[in-house]
Amino acid sequence: MLELSIGIILGACALGAGCAMIAGIGPGIGEGNAVAKACEAIGRQPESKSAVTSTMIMGCAIAETTGIYALVVAMLLIFVAPNLLVNVLMKAIQ
Repeated sequence: MLELSIGIILGACALGAGCAMIAGIGPGIGEGNAVAKACEAIGRQPESKSAVTSTMIMGCAIAETTGIYALVVAMLLIFVAPNLLVNVLMKAIQ
């Protein structure tokens, strides 16, 4: 029974980490669209290159934080949460 409970905890943590990493898709698509539109804008008005580039870089940096947060959550679910949950389970059994 104990082994099954630990297996469920580990499986749930792995599944949660995988779901968290799905959030990495959004920043990739958003940054790709931002760069494409910035290149298009610079192609139309080359004199606005510095303004468009700085705005694009700021937007990409803000969008990237979503992917970084997802990575942090996934790392916590893989390396920290299983140990904590197994300790809680062991205390509950005793």
